[in-house]
Amino acid sequence: MELLFALFLFVFVSSITPGPNNIMIMSSSLNFGVKKSLPHFLGICIGFPTMVLLAGMGVGALFITFPLLQHGVKIIGATYMLYLAWQIAISHIKENQYARRQPLTFLQACLFQWVNPKAWVMGMGAIAAYTVPGATIFYQILFICLIFLIIGAPCISVWLFFGAALRPLLQNKEHKKYFNYTMSLLLVISIALVFIK
Repeated sequence: MELLFALFLFVFVSSITPGPNNIMIMSSSLNFGVKKSLPHFLGICIGFPTMVLLAGMGVGALFITFPLLQHGVKIIGATYMLYLAWQIAISHIKENQYARRQPLTFLQACLFQWVNPKAWVMGMGAIAAYTVPGATIFYQILFICLIFLIIGAPCISVWLFFGAALRPLLQNKEHKKYFNYTMSLLLVISIALVFIK
């Protein structure tokens, strides 16, 4: 029972705190609204547990066998996240041909989980800490994924609706520009923290 409570607490804290997914969904709902950001939101909610399940059942073993592969995924993920940070920073410039005009799609958000360093830390950390020897590993990992889905979705939705709530407050283009700069900077910091550890 204590292990179960600890798992719930871990999932809640790791899902509600700032990270690439939460910063990006908040920025998306601010710039595009809740309705247009729903595929992005659902992509996070479904994509993350799916990544944890697949990684826990085999991809994680590849990283143990080939540490360079994990390092490569980390570099690719950081590069992509820097690109997304740039897109957030310039999203207020409507005329700019490089500005992202649409939020991430469901598939893009699902695939993003595979290059999101915080997602790997959360998922592999949960599997390492909250599985017990002697029980079937598949069912334990499946249960952890279900908990991430049940607890994670409401936590991520807080960021989704928070971004939308800021829309009326950030009608001023200058304010919105500086908000996007701040979100972009936070995303870059979240990337840097992964490499500092």
